[in-house]
Amino acid sequence: MSLNWIVPAERIQKLPPYVFARLDELKAKAREQGLDLIDLGMGNPDGATPAPVVEAAIAALKDPANHGYPPFEGTASFRRAITNWYHRRYGVVLDPDSEALPLLGSKEGLTHLAIAYVNPGDLVLVPSPAYPAHFRGPAIAGGKIHSLILKPENDWLIDLAAIPDEVARQAKILYFNYPSNPTAATAPREFFEEIVAFARKYEILLVHDLCYAELAFDGYQPTSLLEIPGAKDIGVEFHTLSKTYNMAGWRVGFVVGNRHVIQGLRTLKTNLDYGIFSALQKAAETALQLPDVYLHEVQQRYRTRRDFLIQGLGELGWDIPKTKATMYLWVKCPVGMGSTDFALNVLQQTGVVLTPGNAFGVAGEGYVRISLIADCDRLGEVLHRFKQAGIRYQPEAVVSASQ
Repeated sequence: MSLNWIVPAERIQKLPPYVFARLDELKAKAREQGLDLIDLGMGNPDGATPAPVVEAAIAALKDPANHGYPPFEGTASFRRAITNWYHRRYGVVLDPDSEALPLLGSKEGLTHLAIAYVNPGDLVLVPSPAYPAHFRGPAIAGGKIHSLILKPENDWLIDLAAIPDEVARQAKILYFNYPSNPTAATAPREFFEEIVAFARKYEILLVHDLCYAELAFDGYQPTSLLEIPGAKDIGVEFHTLSKTYNMAGWRVGFVVGNRHVIQGLRTLKTNLDYGIFSALQKAAETALQLPDVYLHEVQQRYRTRRDFLIQGLGELGWDIPKTKATMYLWVKCPVGMGSTDFALNVLQQTGVVLTPGNAFGVAGEGYVRISLIADCDRLGEVLHRFKQAGIRYQPEAVVSASQ
């Protein structure tokens, strides 16, 4: 019996396919063809979760007290671990009872925040390119997206002065993300001061995604939005344990900042989920309390990979600025080739998976994102396959000797 009269809601029909789901399909087909895939597509950290975190989870699993429903707002001890971590890292004082909320990963919280605060037709400012949850969440909520086009000549920073006054006056929320996924751009403290002043002037809620703050290199220390005086009056900040602690599959994140905004998100979530399994919260507490030596090891790992791949791609014609943070390189496509076509070409010829830049918004066209989620031996194999296939950056749009 056909059920073609049952159709998804318009909010679902309007969403384009999620790029990483599409990549999964293409990867499955490539594996069927016998290709040895090197997947540098998703930001999925390689390697194991730190042993102390795993051991804490095992111990918590054995405790029957953790087997029931967790508190909606997360366990008190995990919230304290979050606020203690923020104070240690940024000197920011937060109330664990009202200014911190555990999440099922930051993506869940970023999307649900839009559902909690965006009415159909509300104007939301979102950079382009950006992490998809920043614009898909507001789109699902029925918001009207105004894209803030980021440009390489401005170091991929939001140009606040270019936002028309009438747009700023209508805007309800501004999502942003530094250090940035996908561009790996960083923002100076002065930018954060400017965006707080901008948001206060126009009464805009700031939503900052700080998921890559610990993956910083060469002495660079990213700024937390909440370090800026007055930011907590008009903003919240999201974080995740996925990247720093190799806990992507554990689905643990959190939001901190304005208590009223957090309460609104909490109210929505009480109607959608029961929060994070208490045993995982115990493990997450352990992660946030790991000594800094662990963080230094993580930073060294990605810094080494960054340097190796930038040098190797440089030998193939790419001039890639040395990034200060994140686990990504933002790489130009050969002239005359779109990001989807280039990524598909690379996949088909070499078995290397890259993410097309247009997945991150219209301003991502012309780039691909490369995740530094393989060791240097494997990255060396990537470079070897590129050389064999003739894949290089050439201004004359010659992508492959086989074309």
